[in-house]
Amino acid sequence: MLVLTRHKDESVQIGEAINVAVLEIRGDKVRLGITAPKDVKVYRDEIYEEIKKENQAAANLQPGDLSALVPQAAPIALGVLVAGGGTTLQNILDCIKSRALNASVNLVIGSRPGLLGVERAASAGISNLVIERGNFSDIASFSRAVFEKIEKANVDLVCLGGWLSLLEIPERFAGRVMNIHPALLPAFGGRGMYGAKVHEAVIGHGCRVSGCTVHFVDQSYDTGPIILQRTCEVKPDDTPRSLAARVFEEECKAYPDAIRLFQQGRLKIEDRRVVISKK
Repeated sequence: MLVLTRHKDESVQIGEAINVAVLEIRGDKVRLGITAPKDVKVYRDEIYEEIKKENQAAANLQPGDLSALVPQAAPIALGVLVAGGGTTLQNILDCIKSRALNASVNLVIGSRPGLLGVERAASAGISNLVIERGNFSDIASFSRAVFEKIEKANVDLVCLGGWLSLLEIPERFAGRVMNIHPALLPAFGGRGMYGAKVHEAVIGHGCRVSGCTVHFVDQSYDTGPIILQRTCEVKPDDTPRSLAARVFEEECKAYPDAIRLFQQGRLKIEDRRVVISKK
């Protein structure tokens, strides 16, 4: 929706008060038909200028930036598993609030008490609980407890956000559990590779490029089929903290994109590859 502003307290939205139609296109010249109520002043040059700005902005959009403009599938119910500050959870909640994601978070599970991620869920009015690995004798019983709660919450897709505990994925949830890792898998992944440790390793190895990976979760650490990856530069003066901030910027784009692809039914696992179908 274009908004035309002539003075501080005078603004008009095209589509409400002013209607613009393309009457003729000849080469790079466009003739517009403009109608408006009698009490609304129409400044034709300003309308052309605003439309030009809109077109330029659209031309500069990257493919990943168009997702919020594409008609969305039915709402998707998410369950988010956290083990720290819940920045991934907050990114998902922000995307939902801005309508970039047509989703709801039905349940948040924390791996231990006192997590900021669980507090974020409580502040947002989201059902939340803590399931500690240490309270279970083995991975199987721990995983059953986690997925029983997820199933009761009617979750369509499980999203891991910094979750560190290994899970056994039940057959009914195969291809319905995602994780995001702050590096370009299969490099710098596996047990013990999380948070600052990943970025320290990337910098220590002299990498010029890092990024993030969204993948389906299988029965091991960071080995599931890769859905999306986004990259960023590793600068010569980077610290683990500065690199983490740059990687997180890419995570904030990659995870919502992967969720939307799942929601649209466009992800199919073939052997170890994720095939993304066209719309």
